[in-house]
Amino acid sequence: MKAKALLYNFIGFTFFFLVLRYLSVFVVAEVPIYMVVIAAVLANFLSPKFGVVETEKGMKMMMKWIFIKGLREIK
Repeated sequence: MKAKALLYNFIGFTFFFLVLRYLSVFVVAEVPIYMVVIAAVLANFLSPKFGVVETEKGMKMMMKWIFIKGLREIK
């Protein structure tokens, strides 16, 4: 279950990073390393965070995202 949460974190970060990285090409003609770092920081902020929580009923995967209020259970 923890590996699944880690994979979801990676997929979410990668999606936002690639979108921001390719959008930065249109903003700045030459993309130096600091544009890549800015894209990585923004992707880290925008991507959903997944984690595994142990409850009385067992292990549950939870998601936290800035666009959704509170925590959501992932089934």
